[in-house]
Amino acid sequence: MSDTPPLAALGRVLLLGTTLLALPAAGETPLPQEALEAQQRQAELQSRIDAADDTTRAQLRELRELERETRHLQARNAELAPQLERQEARLARRETALDTLAATREALPVLKRRLVARLDAWIESDLPFLVEERRARVASLESSLADPELSEADQLERILAAWRAELDYGREFDAWRGYLGGDGEEERRREVDFLRLARVGLYYLTPDGREGGVWRADEGRWAPLDEAARREVRTGLRIARDQRAPELLTLPLSQSLSSREEASRKDEEGQS
Repeated sequence: MSDTPPLAALGRVLLLGTTLLALPAAGETPLPQEALEAQQRQAELQSRIDAADDTTRAQLRELRELERETRHLQARNAELAPQLERQEARLARRETALDTLAATREALPVLKRRLVARLDAWIESDLPFLVEERRARVASLESSLADPELSEADQLERILAAWRAELDYGREFDAWRGYLGGDGEEERRREVDFLRLARVGLYYLTPDGREGGVWRADEGRWAPLDEAARREVRTGLRIARDQRAPELLTLPLSQSLSSREEASRKDEEGQS
């Protein structure tokens, strides 16, 4: 007889092995129905736990992503906060300006006339230099205030430009040739060289250098200069015309600095 079992016998052995897997081993008590059900419930519970773990991991990933987005938004808000504060302050200023716009428009005509009048008074009380030019500027302003074709903004800009021109005189070192003598003194008008040191000194010198004078603001007249002072004026003229390097000049002032300060104080009191 061959050692190899027939195919039918092999099939029985395989079937028997399969059956044995479901049966208790020899000598063991068969599992009760409750134990089988408990095993099934344990298997189902483990499946639910595995499924819950997958869901929990997905939720954790979503939570981390939300945390990253939250940190990004917080950083962006911190960056935008100063800009928002500046915009809020700018809007507040604009609202305040709008609230006072009506009152400003009502006061603007009076303010413009007052500025022109003060400029005219300043020129009349100032050193007598370029008087015709400066008076003509004031007259032009008065005409512009009566011009209906000019807007209030244009009128105000012209007034401020005239004031800037006057203020610039206080920082200038200037020289020019002109005529000495006023109205009713045609026979005494003569051509001279003028020298101006801002608003503290105004001098003249004849072309031959033999006569010269300094304007005395407190007396309202020209006072003669001695020979030494005339030499200083001649040097100043050359400096103002870029014909000589700047240097210190020794000259009498047309008005003292204390009188200028007093005039400025009175002008400020008049403004208030």
